[in-house]
Amino acid sequence: MARSDRLLRLLQALRSLPSPVTADRLAEETEVSVRTIYRDIDSLRAAGATIEGATGFGYRLVEDMALPPLMFSRIEIEALALGLEEVKQVGDPELASAAEAVFSKITAILPERLQLHAVHAVNGIYRPSAPPAPSFDMATLRSACWQEDALAIRYTDEKGRTTEREIWPLSIVYLDKSLILIAKCCSRNAFRRFRVDRIGEVRPTGRSFRPHRVALLREFVAEAQAERRHSPGTEAN
Repeated sequence: MARSDRLLRLLQALRSLPSPVTADRLAEETEVSVRTIYRDIDSLRAAGATIEGATGFGYRLVEDMALPPLMFSRIEIEALALGLEEVKQVGDPELASAAEAVFSKITAILPERLQLHAVHAVNGIYRPSAPPAPSFDMATLRSACWQEDALAIRYTDEKGRTTEREIWPLSIVYLDKSLILIAKCCSRNAFRRFRVDRIGEVRPTGRSFRPHRVALLREFVAEAQAERRHSPGTEAN
């Protein structure tokens, strides 16, 4: 592992683990030796991180040189905690892990009083059931949206009919009971809302539709607004 990656992992462990955290626990979390932890703690301190503690007592990250000074009001902290908890409950494992990491980074730079507000937020989320899990890695869809790469999918509609389609993925939308992929369907030359749990297979095509995603999203929003004015709802198809 590169030294820079190792130091970033150590910083993240110091942010997320209950403090004070021992060198043994840090070594276990970052998969290095205790001796390496001692050296890397010194390196982080030299780079500007304020880390309290010493050998045998454990360590606590006080000021993180990797994050800029930042302050939130109490209601802003509540909003952040609520939103990130929602992502952890309804997102796929990669997205849920990212939400946990974001929460750790934010709380690490707050004063201790505000850290307590974040950890013990008044508002909460309870989801007895998440949307049906897809049969493929959601990272594939996210990457295709980011990179504006066309995908080939096998899709089964609400009537049980299965079709092969080439799509331009635009956005992933989380509804209460389902996950929807907004895409331009090349086969139909039209926008479609695909239920992600009905997508049976996803394959990259190697073709790009860059730089059309933002313009297509604007077009979709305009079309959806016109659609709502004429009908109460639209089934994913």
